[in-house]
Amino acid sequence: MHYLVLLLGLFTYGVSAACPVWAPTRAEEEITALKVQLQQWDDLYYRQGKSAVTDQHYDALQSKLQQWQRCFHPASEARQPQLKTDGKAPHPVAHVGVRKLENNRDMLRWMANRHQLWVQPKVDGVAITLIYQQGKLAKMISRGDGLIGEDWTAKAPLISDIPLSIPLSTGHQVFQGELYLKMTGHQQATDGGRNARSIVAGAMMAKMPGEVLQNVGLFVWAWPDGPDSIAQRLLDLRRAGFPDISEWTQQVEGVDEVVGWRERWFHQPLPFVTDGIVVHSQPSEHGRNWIPDKGDWAVAWKYSPPEVTSEVRSVEFSIGRTGKINVVLTLQPVQLDDKRISRVNVGSVQRWQQWNVIAGDHVRISLAGQGIPRLDDVMWRVAHREYPQPPDAGYYSHLSCFHLTPECREQFLARLEWLSAKSVLNIKGVGRHSWQQLIQSGHITHLFSWLPLSQEQLKTIPGMGEARSHLLWQQFRLTRQQPFKRWVRALGVPIPQKAMNALADDSWLQLLSRSVEEWQKLPGIGSGLAHRISEFLQDREVRQLIQWLEEPAIRSEASPG
Repeated sequence: MHYLVLLLGLFTYGVSAACPVWAPTRAEEEITALKVQLQQWDDLYYRQGKSAVTDQHYDALQSKLQQWQRCFHPASEARQPQLKTDGKAPHPVAHVGVRKLENNRDMLRWMANRHQLWVQPKVDGVAITLIYQQGKLAKMISRGDGLIGEDWTAKAPLISDIPLSIPLSTGHQVFQGELYLKMTGHQQATDGGRNARSIVAGAMMAKMPGEVLQNVGLFVWAWPDGPDSIAQRLLDLRRAGFPDISEWTQQVEGVDEVVGWRERWFHQPLPFVTDGIVVHSQPSEHGRNWIPDKGDWAVAWKYSPPEVTSEVRSVEFSIGRTGKINVVLTLQPVQLDDKRISRVNVGSVQRWQQWNVIAGDHVRISLAGQGIPRLDDVMWRVAHREYPQPPDAGYYSHLSCFHLTPECREQFLARLEWLSAKSVLNIKGVGRHSWQQLIQSGHITHLFSWLPLSQEQLKTIPGMGEARSHLLWQQFRLTRQQPFKRWVRALGVPIPQKAMNALADDSWLQLLSRSVEEWQKLPGIGSGLAHRISEFLQDREVRQLIQWLEEPAIRSEASPG
């Protein structure tokens, strides 16, 4: 959780990231605002047991703040989570936490030269210390900051998994473990976290005991000065009356076994929520010498989150073939499942304005159907808001940009990409890059001006080459053999596919002579669409393009009809 030290991977990211180009006053404004937010989350977590954000989101913003501090206050101490607690009960043995690893390569390096290793699920709950004196439960303490926590002893008798007495009557015994919400057949891969930790934390923080405590379990994961042998330790814990965790404690020798248990516990039904695995080795220190965040004998390998946080690098506006303006956020690249995400589509300008997201903000991303990145939330907004100016929506429509102008470049390019698609003119090997080359060469002025280009003209285009120019020339000539309906689609006439299939016209003259009423007789075309089709075909630029396609010089090589 948040008490863990930010790991090397996050630190490395922070160091390598470029420093923002901010005036000192802007830097102070941003640093102060993010400090306040992190402090609020710390207070919720450590004082009230509530997780307002996931560890991954918190760590990303904590890393961002540390980066800013290194950029603008290199001599100052980097900000760390504020591990404050209202508790006053000292832990006899500190909670050391576990270091988080990122992948199996990190795990392999950590396992090198270590022996007697065992793996357990990383149970997602609330950490506690149990103290027994002469076999009797003396205290139950919340984790707090690892050194001091809250006294929760009064709630221990209400949790059936906690033995009030154990047959270990010799002196002082300390156990550390996790209070978790008992589940039936929970599958982490499909069921997720279910807010289980917060439910337990709320029940433990409540002044009055509630029914939730009757459904709280105990998973003992540390016996600081217990037997060295894990087998003996599990046996003694069971004999002492603690829940048997032998099924969830497996000896491993290689990283492949660790990977196997990690996958198995991710998919198989479990009695608790987990967020990864923990691999243990024998502690290198006696319990009295444990220090928070200094235990190197156990590491965690968490499951990949279903969502990630990333910083917005820029807000970009794209104009589609029909004049629709679309907003895309470019992101600091992040890994989500097997995908590297660097862009996410926001939708319309209005939708972007509702999201209120700009460069510098941190956003939460998940994968929608077919693995498409989806914007879920804005986790943090920079204090200084500078909004980019979107294109003029009044300028662009389904009847704009049939000719190349500076304002029309993007919509014009989208029209060219559309007409070269397999379902339209099927110009093989010609995509966005090829059209950009042709545009830059100055050979293209309108939607179909590529049609009469000769092989010699194509060869003069920088970077085209003889083989490539010959291929393009061949493909352009082949388009003349495409049926008439393909050219209607290439022009962008908004006729739905069902209507196009039923259309008997095989010339531009027939198409242009149709009335609104005749268009409505075709399947899938109502009054509104019929008027839109008629408006499209009566447009001056559209008529000019059709007239150009009908010119003898163009038709002579082979009519597109």
